[in-house]
Amino acid sequence: MKKTIILLSLLITCMVFINATGNSDSDGAVVGESAPGFSVVDAHGNTHNLADYEGQYVILEWLNHGCPFVRKHYDGNNMQELQKKYTDKNVVWLSVVSSAPGTQGYMEPEETIATAEEKGAVPTAILLDSDGTMGRAYDARVTPQIYIINPDGILEFNGAIDDKPTARLRDLEGAHNYLVAAMTSLLNGEPVEVTTNTPYGCTVKYE
Repeated sequence: MKKTIILLSLLITCMVFINATGNSDSDGAVVGESAPGFSVVDAHGNTHNLADYEGQYVILEWLNHGCPFVRKHYDGNNMQELQKKYTDKNVVWLSVVSSAPGTQGYMEPEETIATAEEKGAVPTAILLDSDGTMGRAYDARVTPQIYIINPDGILEFNGAIDDKPTARLRDLEGAHNYLVAAMTSLLNGEPVEVTTNTPYGCTVKYE
């Protein structure tokens, strides 16, 4: 009973449902328009610019391993399988950590690398956006929040990874995955049916 209360308390603290029309200090990334540029160093010390990936699809995944909603997708191996599936298709997958130092999800580069290896994560890179510049440019609000950028630099999708806004591992089964649906359409040269939706998860821990 005590464990249940603690878990519920954690979920209430972490969880937030964001409406795409909600107020924000930034206009953020807008579907159908050019995605905001960025220049961010990854956990290995390499700098990544959006312009580096002209001609490729880019998936952005906002990441916080302390968030139970993120843990659902990693504990169930869902995120790792998607990372492998799309990087094998020459899609760039960038996990972005915008947690500020001292907040949930922040990790030093060495810990970031070790955690990725432990979980079997295989993104193209994990970007360390600890000052929140990239996150605010995209108006990233929760983890996990997903963005898809096409080879011309235009944003094609912004929202939740799937339609099961819970932290329950069993809810991975039977979920409609918006990321998969969008990428399937794009890679087949078809329009994306759902381009925006309400992302769910833990608030991004900006400073």
